[in-house]
Amino acid sequence: MKILITGANGQLGSEINELSASFSNLEFVFSDLPELDICNREMLAQFASDHQIKGIINCAAYTAVDKAEEDSKTAELVNATAVGNLVAVAEAQNLKLIHISTDYVFDGTAHLPYSEEFEVSPLGVYGATKRKGEEFVLNSYSESIVIRTSWLYSSFGNNFVKTMLRLGKEREELGVIFDQVGTPTYARDLAQTCLEILSKSDKLDTSGKLYHFSNEGVASWFDFAKAIMEMGNVDCIVNPIETKDYPTPAKRPHYSVLNKAKIKADYGIEIPYWRDSLKECIQRLKELKEQV
Repeated sequence: MKILITGANGQLGSEINELSASFSNLEFVFSDLPELDICNREMLAQFASDHQIKGIINCAAYTAVDKAEEDSKTAELVNATAVGNLVAVAEAQNLKLIHISTDYVFDGTAHLPYSEEFEVSPLGVYGATKRKGEEFVLNSYSESIVIRTSWLYSSFGNNFVKTMLRLGKEREELGVIFDQVGTPTYARDLAQTCLEILSKSDKLDTSGKLYHFSNEGVASWFDFAKAIMEMGNVDCIVNPIETKDYPTPAKRPHYSVLNKAKIKADYGIEIPYWRDSLKECIQRLKELKEQV
């Protein structure tokens, strides 16, 4: 089966690229701008047809949460309209589709991990546009599912782990928010899960359509930063601060822990603990640095 990876140059797409050789029953076509613009439905349909695509993992997204507040048109185009295009092409050409969404569809007022049945209530433009994208998939007749994730990081691209390691070497101490709680997710683990779902299943289980995936466990951004400094051997003091002390244009959910019981049950997925995956990522970063 030939799989199209959209947004291939991002964190998740790059991790899929690295893992692709381990899935010999799948062929891959990696695409990103300017080669393929998924906001252009005609271009997307032609591309999928020309390359004989049978499945798509949509890793493309507008993820600049704060910038989205003033650039809502672009956020909507990438996070919603483009997903509608993917769904339309998937329906027309009988393709499998895995679309990646976010914990930002929730307002963060819960006190127990969010299951897929929990009512959504996005706080900002980013979450609202991602929800619109979800709806295209959830209302589709195509063989497609949505996987929500949270706090994604990787050895590729720009992310919290890399930022903390850089700032930790530049400064003696940092203030990091402690009153926002969720779960850090290693993009490599999510990539592995997406590929296992496609390679092991003749047919996607679309009876539920919607799944949650993050690493196991719970942490605040402060906990996450402390672990990064510890595992990265960076001598920097991390101080806990409140959200009100670090104002941003977009509001963040204070609680965004995801319940993963459904994806584990339906697909037999084993999910690593967040600290174990973080250790693996930081070791990978050290190896990459040594190779440069």
